[in-house]
Amino acid sequence: MWKQKLRDGVVTFALLGATTLLCILMQSVNGNANFAQILFVLAVFLTARFTHGYLWGILSSLIGVLLVNFVFTYPYWEFNFTLSGYPITMICMLAVSVITSSLITQNKNQELTRLEMEREKMKSNLLRAVSHDLRTPLTSISGACSVLLESGEQLSRPEQNKLLSDIREEADWLIRMVENLLSVTRIGEEKTAKVVKTPEPVEEIVADLSGKFKKQFPKSPLTVVIPEDFLMVPMDAVLIEQVLMNLLENAVIHSKTATKIVLSVSRTQDDAVFSVSDNGVGIDKEHLLHIFDGYFSGKETPLSDGKRNMGIGLSVCNAIIRAHKGKMSAENLKEGGCRFSFTLPLEEEKHYEQ
Repeated sequence: MWKQKLRDGVVTFALLGATTLLCILMQSVNGNANFAQILFVLAVFLTARFTHGYLWGILSSLIGVLLVNFVFTYPYWEFNFTLSGYPITMICMLAVSVITSSLITQNKNQELTRLEMEREKMKSNLLRAVSHDLRTPLTSISGACSVLLESGEQLSRPEQNKLLSDIREEADWLIRMVENLLSVTRIGEEKTAKVVKTPEPVEEIVADLSGKFKKQFPKSPLTVVIPEDFLMVPMDAVLIEQVLMNLLENAVIHSKTATKIVLSVSRTQDDAVFSVSDNGVGIDKEHLLHIFDGYFSGKETPLSDGKRNMGIGLSVCNAIIRAHKGKMSAENLKEGGCRFSFTLPLEEEKHYEQ
C-alpha cells in the first residue's frame, strides 16, 4: 500500500513540476502566461488519470491553483487572492479533478469486478475439467488393480503385463496432469501472473524436448525446423518445454490419422514464433473459438479420446504464454490437420547481448 502511495505522490509532483517548468519556459518565450491555467488543468486531469482515488487529484488541483496564482499571475511571485475570477478558476480545477477521479475510480472498480468474475469462472471451469479428466483414468487404475488382486493368478502373463502397462500409462498421464496444475499455481492468478525469464538458446530447448518426445513416443514421426541463425529467447525454460510437450502429445493422441508432426521455430522482428502442426483430422470449427477455455461443456468432443480431454492442458499452456506476454492461437490447415502456435517477445534480447 505504501508503495502505491509513494508512486502516486511521485506521479503527482512530477506532473506539477513538469507543468511548472513548461509554463516558465513558454512565459520566457512569449512574455505572458495566459496558457498556464489550461496547462495546469491538463496536469490535474493527468494526475487523476494515473493515480488512485481522489486525494492526489484534489491535491494537484489545489497546488495547481496556488502555483498559477503565485508564479504566473500579476504581481508575479506573490500571492494575490483578490483577483477577479480566481474563485471560479479554483472551483473549475477542483471540479475537473473530482469528476475525473470519480469516473476513473469507477472504471477501475468495474474492471476489478470483471477480472474477479473471470477468475471465478476459470476456477469453476478448471474444477469441472479436473473432475471430468481424472475420473476415467483413476477408475481404470482402480479396476485393473482389482482384477490383478482378485484374479491375478488366473490370468496369463501377457494379460497381466497388459493390465500393468495400462496402469503405468494412466499413472504417467495423471503425473503430467498434476504437472499442469502445478504450473497454474506457479504462474499465479491471471491478474498478477509473472514468470522469471532468462535468455535460453532455442537449439538447446528444442533438442532437449525432441529427446524427451522420442523417448515417450518412439513410433511417432517428428520433424524439427529451427532458424539457421543463433536465437536466444527470454523465457522460463521449464514452463515453455511443458507447453511444447503438451502440444506434441496432443498432436500424437488427438490427430488420429497424422503421419507427420512438425515442430518449428521462426523469428519475426519482435517475437519468436513456436508452432506444432500435424496432418491429422483437425479441429471442428465450433470448438476453435473455445479451445483454450479449459473445458468443453455439454458433451464429449472430437478432441477427446474418451479418456482424456485436452482442454486442461491447452488452458494451462495459454496461461503460461500469456504470463510470458505472448499470444497463443490454433487453426486448421487447408491441406488437413491443425497447427498450434504461440509467440514469445524478444524485447529483453538486446539487454542480454550487451
